[in-house]
Amino acid sequence: MTAHQTTSLLIGLAIMVVLARLLGALARRLGQPAVVGEVLAGIALGPTFFHGAISDALFPQDTRLLLSALATIGVAVFMFIVGLEWDAALIRGSGAIAPTVSLVSIVLPFGLGTALALYLMQDHGTGDRTAFMLFMGIAMSITAFPVLARILTDRGMTRTPLGVVALACASIDDVLAWSVLAGVVAFTGTTGPDQWRILLAVPYLLGMLFLVRPALRRLADRRGSLRLTPTVFACVLAGLLLSAATSEWLGLHYIFGAFLFGIVLPRTGTERLRREVHERLGQMSGTLLLPVFFLVAGLKVDLSGLDAGGLGDLGLILLVAVGGKFLGAYAAARINRMPVRQSAALATLMNTRGLTELIVLNVGLQLGFIRQDLYSLMVVMAVVTTAMAGPLLTWLLGRPTGDDLADFDTSSTGDVTEHADAPERARTPAS
Repeated sequence: MTAHQTTSLLIGLAIMVVLARLLGALARRLGQPAVVGEVLAGIALGPTFFHGAISDALFPQDTRLLLSALATIGVAVFMFIVGLEWDAALIRGSGAIAPTVSLVSIVLPFGLGTALALYLMQDHGTGDRTAFMLFMGIAMSITAFPVLARILTDRGMTRTPLGVVALACASIDDVLAWSVLAGVVAFTGTTGPDQWRILLAVPYLLGMLFLVRPALRRLADRRGSLRLTPTVFACVLAGLLLSAATSEWLGLHYIFGAFLFGIVLPRTGTERLRREVHERLGQMSGTLLLPVFFLVAGLKVDLSGLDAGGLGDLGLILLVAVGGKFLGAYAAARINRMPVRQSAALATLMNTRGLTELIVLNVGLQLGFIRQDLYSLMVVMAVVTTAMAGPLLTWLLGRPTGDDLADFDTSSTGDVTEHADAPERARTPAS
């Protein structure tokens, strides 16, 4: 790199970090998740305004590859933290309602998304019709576990029955959505001539779950209460990066390997270690690496040429995304005899998409499942569905009181308070 490139990169990063922090704080003051402001910061620096003059001045083309590399690391770390905080106790503690709501709130929007893809095919379709339809179904089915957890924490609802059920539903959604996306990536054969490698994905998964995980658990049992020493931290980072690299080499996306490595780290006896890893990686990721990802994502969003037809497509995307998720979750909750108001609140929470949706959309754009024009519209959908959750919850439940569901009868859904402390551990970066 030349001195000019280095200077340009460092100044641009400083501006991005400060702008993301300021807009994130503003979003929080307005009762929104910080991710809303941070995404808007990325879009503000993109080509939507002033025909890209700001982004071209701050981030010349010869520095964008470096930004993409930093964004890759940021997403890998974020997905690792999501996997690290995934807790099966949330599912066990929620009774039968969480699997039912999760399944219906994925199946219905997935079906509606594939149907919408048939309509969007003419103007926004790609060469692979099947991949386009499947990806649109997945994009409509996403729920952002980290953003949902943050909303519940801000409202003091993590220990309420609704909070536990919502977190359990979102955690199941995470695993199902990533699994389906991994299947689509494998099915479409995006690895080219090395497509045979995908056959090794099953041995890799089994090895991680039944060899690596037990080995790590035995190691944790022998060492007692593990602390985050520099050596242990280096091993965790190496494992994260190697797992991400392996899944990328196999023909899956690197996010799956990072997420899986977070899941296989043992839970028992490592509470202190996981908390320290979360704090150390989370601060760096949330302060620097994720804002870089928002920047890279924002540079791909171009709404400057949005016309009436584009607005119509955006309206349909929002209708399908919001309606599919809401109706699916609401109907499943009511079938499980959840009260009307709480069912609507749960359906509202399941509509939060946040950073998780952005990661999925970037995977789709990178692999050619969608084009840039549709990507821009889908990013708007992700921001809108995330921003609407807070106001809708306030309308449904009133101002946060920490006792939003004292009247929720848990007799039909199992003992959802059994693991009510588990959501307190589900604290991913503020995004």
